[in-house]
Amino acid sequence: MNKILLVIVFSFLTVLGSAQDVAELHENAKTFMQQKDYANATLILVRAIKMEPNNLALAKDLAFNYYLQNEYEKGIKVLSPFFDRNTADDQAYQIGGLIYKVSSNFKEADKLYKKGLKSFPKSGPLYNDYGELLWIQKDNNAIKIWENGIKEDPAFGTNYYNAAKFYYLTKDKIWSILYGEIFLNIESYTARSAEMKNILLESYKKLFAEADLLADTKDKNSFELAYLATMNKQNSVVQRGIGPESLTMIRTRFILDWNKDYKAKFPFQLFELQDKLLSGGMFQAYNQWLFGSAQNLSAYQNWIGTNKEEYAAFSSFQKENFFRMPTGQFYH
Repeated sequence: MNKILLVIVFSFLTVLGSAQDVAELHENAKTFMQQKDYANATLILVRAIKMEPNNLALAKDLAFNYYLQNEYEKGIKVLSPFFDRNTADDQAYQIGGLIYKVSSNFKEADKLYKKGLKSFPKSGPLYNDYGELLWIQKDNNAIKIWENGIKEDPAFGTNYYNAAKFYYLTKDKIWSILYGEIFLNIESYTARSAEMKNILLESYKKLFAEADLLADTKDKNSFELAYLATMNKQNSVVQRGIGPESLTMIRTRFILDWNKDYKAKFPFQLFELQDKLLSGGMFQAYNQWLFGSAQNLSAYQNWIGTNKEEYAAFSSFQKENFFRMPTGQFYH
């Protein structure tokens, strides 16, 4: 083996060994992170990133560990070269924005989110975080950002969560209902979903507080008018009050009428899901799941106990069918 070949082989083995060392260090750091030992994770990541200063994955973990230890300036310093070179990914912009946000540097956070969204215009998480930045500053333009997130990344759930809560505080209950139910099908069993079930139930009560849903349709678009017109047909059922049973009847009639009059014009995955559950004999169980625990937990548990087969079928369907909103069904 000649000298040139020996040098090449040695160089290759050195690089390979270095890469293995960095990968091992990164895995060790991740273990400490999982154990919530952020100081040790940071200690290891500092050494790893000295070996590979352009490794974005290392930089993100190191910056996040600094954030968890309230060392915000160090966290931004780690990520800044990637922002300057435009080599950061959307998660890096999220971490940087979070650090600026918790340190109340809202101006820099705003600039960073805008830059991130310019590079990643379809990143639902970035839209969500930017909307939350505006919201904590009491800027109602937050809803525009969340809805842009819904439009560009309809599979990401948290924009629906924030948008539903926003509309719940307004007179417009259409979108607190629709966004709230979409969120519940994306994120089904969390503390946030329990909160959203209450919002959804109360939104229906407020929607039907008006005897005529078409009394004030100013500024409503064609989809919203179609929704209100179809829902308005169910007003007679409201005399029984709003609860799981009456909502099952209202929503059953709504889907049947919607399919007949508007399905072709306004395809909407949420209504497709409702139709599928209705056809499969699981719609009552679905409505109990949505509204029962929010209305009366003991009554809901009793319903499950006396309708075991129906509820089991719905639970199985829910586990086996991943709900996802497609692009192109944004009507607001």
